[in-house]
Amino acid sequence: MHSNYAQPGSTQTHSAQTKAPRKPFAAASGISGLSSLLRGKLSGLSGLNAGVDLPAETLADGATAFAPSMSGLSSLLRGKLSGLQGLNTGVDVPVEVLPEGATFNSGTFANQAGSRDYKLYVPSGYHGQQLPLIVMLHGCTQNPDDFAAGTGMNILAEQQPCLVLYPAQSGCANSSRCWNWFKPGDQHRDGGEPAIIAGLTRQIINEYHLDEGRVYVAGLSAGGAMATTMALLYPDIYAAVGIHSGLAHGAAQDIPSALAAMQGTTSPLAGLNKQASAQPTSSKGPKIPAIIFHGDQDTTVHPSNGDRVVAQYLPVGRVTNSKIKAERRAGKVPNGRSYTCTIHHDASGQPILEQWSIHGAAHAWAGGTARGSYTDPQGPDASREMLRFFLAHGKGEH
Repeated sequence: MHSNYAQPGSTQTHSAQTKAPRKPFAAASGISGLSSLLRGKLSGLSGLNAGVDLPAETLADGATAFAPSMSGLSSLLRGKLSGLQGLNTGVDVPVEVLPEGATFNSGTFANQAGSRDYKLYVPSGYHGQQLPLIVMLHGCTQNPDDFAAGTGMNILAEQQPCLVLYPAQSGCANSSRCWNWFKPGDQHRDGGEPAIIAGLTRQIINEYHLDEGRVYVAGLSAGGAMATTMALLYPDIYAAVGIHSGLAHGAAQDIPSALAAMQGTTSPLAGLNKQASAQPTSSKGPKIPAIIFHGDQDTTVHPSNGDRVVAQYLPVGRVTNSKIKAERRAGKVPNGRSYTCTIHHDASGQPILEQWSIHGAAHAWAGGTARGSYTDPQGPDASREMLRFFLAHGKGEH
């Protein structure tokens, strides 16, 4: 199932516009109670980084515990939303040696919803033709350089020419640089972070005259959760989605419910009808193709979340219709991990969804390189498989 592409990366700079003001991460008046709630809730969670301590609050009359509690929340998010014990999260990313003619430059995008920095890889084979675009959303504590190095997507984009866009989460929007997949204001079309990412995507498509029928979005962990939100909210932009160790759209509305979702405290298909009814009209039409990866030993985002994501992308009725069979393939990476790939087909027999369960894998990008954080070089090459899947699913081809 593996195809052959590969080689190093680069991109182009764009001017900044007026930045919209940022709102604080959480209201100061609610932090003290939330801190207590989290302290109680976390006491029963397994796999939590033992170094996380929510500090005790000794307050003057009328004071609120905003600063110390925010520190605790920042550590909590850093440890849980994209953390992996035993992995180096402070990777120093070496400077890329780019192929001649390739670029990997920085820019800033702004619209009415806010602004974000980004990096864009333009392969050496780009000469103005309509190439595909892949939007890559990093996990917590990561940045575009780290994510590009770890996934190796720029290397693949050089061999199989396409542009790769890496939006960067702002520390002002989330102190751990997590995409805010769990905040209601960032779960709707034309508002919050989805509007920023969609606007940036449209700008790059227009500026580089790219193929509008071959635009894709992928992400890891918090970035994976935001990727599925983008795909469901903007099926008019994205032709397919790749989700690695992520969560379903609308799985949480605040930090406590985010932690509950991450720990898999509900059954895999629980609440799907409620989620579906809450989704905007744009997400209720034909499902776009999806490829989903999850380690079956992930203690940061429970593997059952992969099943919830799958359920959101299957056509109505496929979740519980036992008469419809899925194709399952087992494999093993040489000297690496074994995996099971479940392939779902539409009525015409075309594959529309792949679910990869990686046996023995924790919370990390499968097949990634040690040059980036949160990677598992022993796993199947998620980047290569996503690119293969993407290029087989342009708009009008499913």
